[in-house]
Amino acid sequence: MIIQPKIRGFICTTAHPQGCMQSVNEQIDYVKQHGLLSQGPKKVLIIGASTGYGLASRIAAAFGANAKTIGVFFEKEAEGKRTASAGWYNSAGFENAAKQKGLYAKSINGDAFSDEIKAKTIELIQQDWQGGVDLVVYSLASPRRKHPKTGELFNSTLKPIGQSYTSKTIDVMSGQISDITLPPASEQDIDQTVTVMGGEDWQMWIDALLEADVLAAGVKTIAYSYIGPQLTYPIYREGTIGKAKNHLEATAHHLNKTLSAIDGQAFVSVNKALVTQASAAIPVVPLYISLLYKVMKEKQLHEGCIEQIVRLFQDRLYSGNSQVPVDAQGLIRIDDYEMKPDVQAAVSQLWEQVNSENVMSISDLAGYRHEFHKLFGFEVSGIDYQAECEPEVSIASLQEMVS
Repeated sequence: MIIQPKIRGFICTTAHPQGCMQSVNEQIDYVKQHGLLSQGPKKVLIIGASTGYGLASRIAAAFGANAKTIGVFFEKEAEGKRTASAGWYNSAGFENAAKQKGLYAKSINGDAFSDEIKAKTIELIQQDWQGGVDLVVYSLASPRRKHPKTGELFNSTLKPIGQSYTSKTIDVMSGQISDITLPPASEQDIDQTVTVMGGEDWQMWIDALLEADVLAAGVKTIAYSYIGPQLTYPIYREGTIGKAKNHLEATAHHLNKTLSAIDGQAFVSVNKALVTQASAAIPVVPLYISLLYKVMKEKQLHEGCIEQIVRLFQDRLYSGNSQVPVDAQGLIRIDDYEMKPDVQAAVSQLWEQVNSENVMSISDLAGYRHEFHKLFGFEVSGIDYQAECEPEVSIASLQEMVS
């Protein structure tokens, strides 16, 4: 079949297998160009391994350190005329490349919040790996979570706290800028968002891995967060998501105590704002990213997921220094380029000027759209999108799915 993008709001309902796999290969090439990590991880578990920062982490570990990897994700395979999800094709592309290089790579498809997937992952580690996991990457970005103990379903929300919030937002595909007003969150909204996106599940994973004795001495674990500028604080850092991120960051401090018995460490890396399936859903943020990309590209500071993660591994986690550099709150700051005062001053100036008439000239909306399409395997160089394409693609070492 010929596969074309079908976009509804901030979601693309189709994905292109060859495009997704080529995009993965481009990230692999970038990692190879930056050489091997002399002290990188050797056995890496990535929870949320199929897109965005999680996928980039798996690629960086495998092709930057020759690490064995187990990836956990929840993706859909193709069925009839419905394509698989982009994450499915990404994972297939990664495993194909890993197999060609002779690297161990296995994947588990299922609900990472569940006890069943945790148990299956531990069983695979015990079966295949001697010496334990030396890096655990936690990179889940789900809008809902079924609690493994109670069976209750929790849903996250994107709302300000305390009072309504009005700001500019953009319809990315039409380029229309308008004002949006979001009502304040209830206490239930806040609690549910923290339950979905906070640190409880990360804690559960580490507790389960510790109890099973499958973590190596000196293990590192890392989760990803975002702070951003004051411009987006009401909807992000001071909103419901921000409360969840605060909980995630507090969990890292608790995990440091938990892991001290095996000389382990837990970190949260604050990363740059990027076009991801998660960020595309947040009002205000796509317009901010479009302006940010314009400024950072002009200043030659722009990075995507793989550039961020390579720098995280090379300059922070595995730089060879005795201590990982963190800020006063104990956070790794890979958003340092984004938060440079001159970058933020330029973005703020553009924010005041931007409207539907000038958005294409003073922002990088075209770049935003391009990156959005690439998330789903479209607009990738070297792919013939008019050619017939087989949507059913297998993942080489996929373990049986637990729903």
